[in-house]
Formats: sequence, C-alpha cells, structure tokens
Amino acid sequence: MKKVLLGVFILIFLGLSGWLGYYFYNKANTDPVVYKTEAPFETEIVKKTVATGAIVPRKEVEIKSQVSGIVEELYVEAGELVKKGQLLAKIRIVPNMVSVNNAETQLQTARLNFEEAERELKRYEQLYADKVIPEQEFRKYKADFDLKREALSAAESNLQLVREGSSRKRGQQQSNQVYSTIDGMLLDVPVKVGSSIIERNNFNEGTTIASVADMRSLIFEGKIDESEVGKLKENMDLLLTIGAIEGRVFNAKLEFIAPKGVDEEGSIKFPIRARVLLDEDDFIRAGYSANADIVLDKRDKTLAIKESMLKFEKEQPYVEVETAPQRFEKRKIKTGISDGINIEVVSGLQKNEKVKVPEASTVQI
Repeated sequence: MKKVLLGVFILIFLGLSGWLGYYFYNKANTDPVVYKTEAPFETEIVKKTVATGAIVPRKEVEIKSQVSGIVEELYVEAGELVKKGQLLAKIRIVPNMVSVNNAETQLQTARLNFEEAERELKRYEQLYADKVIPEQEFRKYKADFDLKREALSAAESNLQLVREGSSRKRGQQQSNQVYSTIDGMLLDVPVKVGSSIIERNNFNEGTTIASVADMRSLIFEGKIDESEVGKLKENMDLLLTIGAIEGRVFNAKLEFIAPKGVDEEGSIKFPIRARVLLDEDDFIRAGYSANADIVLDKRDKTLAIKESMLKFEKEQPYVEVETAPQRFEKRKIKTGISDGINIEVVSGLQKNEKVKVPEASTVQI
C-alpha cells in the first residue's frame, strides 16, 4: 500500500514539475506587452450641429389676373429675367351675360339721365341769358349736367370692361393684361395659352399666371431638434452643403429661430432661417435640398488629443502619461470642446508629453 501511495505521489510531483517547467518556458519566450503612445497635437476643432432643409427665395410673388377668362397670349417662359411692370400675358374675357345685361341697363339709364340733364341745362342757359334766373341757380343745373355726363362715361367704360376686360380710361395697364409686380426671375409659368383662369378676389386666391422671385436674395429654411435649439443664437455661422452642387460649401448667417416648435413624428423640431451669402457669380436654384452645419464653437490651433484616449474616474477625465519608457502615471486633465474625434486639452498636458493609447500591441524582442 505504501508503494502505491509513493508511486502516486511521484506521478503527481513529476506532472506538476512538468507543468511548471512548461509555464516558465512559455513565459520566458512570450513577447512583452508594449503600449503605443501618441503626443498631443495642435489642430482646429469645430463643434457643430446639423439642420436639414431647403434653399428658397426670400421674396417670391405669385402673379395673378384681375379678370377671369382664357389665356390668349403668353410673352415669357420660366427662367427669364423680368422687370417690374413688364407684360407677361394677355387674357381674353369670356363675358358673364348677367354682368353684361346689368352694365347695359346701367348705361341706358345713365344715357337717359344725361339727355334729360342736357335739355334742362339748355333751357336754363336761355333763362340765365334772359336774366330770368340768378347765376347761383344756373350753376346748380350746370353741376348736375356735369355729374350726369361723368356717370354716362363711367357706364360706358364699365360695359367695355365687362365685355372686353379692359377700358381706355384705365390708363396704360389694362385689366386683361398681366404685368410683373417685381424685378426677378420667372420660376414657374403654370398656365398655357388656352388655359381657363379665375380672377383674384375676396372669395378665392385666383389662378397663378407666373411665380417671380429675386434669386440674388436666398435663404435656407430648415428645422433643428429641440435638444440643440438652446445652443443656437442669431448671427451664428452656417456651412451649407447642397447635394446637387458637389464640391462646394456655401456660407450663411442664422437670422431667425422660431419661438415655437412643431411636432414631427413624435419629436419636436424648431424652424430656423439663415441668409445665404452668395458670391457675384454664384447661382443656386430654388428648392434645392441642403444640410446646414451650424458652428456652435470653434478653436484654431488648439492643443488636442484623440477623444478615444480619454478615461474617466468619477466623471473626471484623465489620461496615462509616459514618465519613463513604458512607465505611465495617471493624470487628470481639463478638456474643452470636441468634434467627436478630437477633444481640446485646456490644461494638464504639454505638447511634448506622450499619452498611452488604450489599445495594446506586442513587439518581438
């Protein structure tokens, strides 16, 4: 029995000795861990947020007709530059028979009144010449005659206006002709020759003949999340990226932040508006979609490290600084703004020091 126990003990001893020998052999031949280090560097850090939206003209006007009818002629097309007062279209009136009948009745009544006033005036002119009536009474009939004459002229013009949409007494701009009300570019001419249109009045908007806008005064209209809106202030710089224009970034100035948000699919968004700063030869089409990088803060040539090198202890940031080859000490630092990749180092670290990179690598000794 003793021999058996002795044999078991010897086997255990030999096995343990072999394992220890193998362990120390591997340890002696294992490459030591060497940590990478990086030095702080100077760079530009821009902290920004993004808003999505579109480029639109600041001033866009829809030109409408003063009369209903059919488009008889179009003198312009989309894309042309127009001046204020330039003729855009001519409308052919389709007379409303009720209005025509009313206008004819008014004209007939006005003519009868005028003829009666004319007879009375001639009679009183003779009486005044014979000194039968005083001058004051004669002037009364003369004034009545003048009023009846003007009423007749107005009735004639009204009938012509109802029938043709224009009147010779309306000056150069006739009501059946459509003129531009501003200088700008024609963005759209949604009607064609032969299209029926409705006049603009108190009861309906009327048919749009053309849309005119000043394309040198553009704005960016977008929306931003409620979590970011509190960081915005008027006159902040925006960098606009337009998908349809590759390789260009346009500058803009924030000029409006809505005081009230709107609900979009469960999240609150706040409308914003920014003035687009164009160079003299720049041309941007209305309606382009755009993304705006809003610069919240910026540092030029500031000391920074990669944000991935930061560690935290009780919400206090720190890094491991190399004090001797592959020897590191923990050091708390004060940080500033971050762009998500690099973070500003305000204090606690010098440019010539080296910081331990969290990922380790091995080298062959």
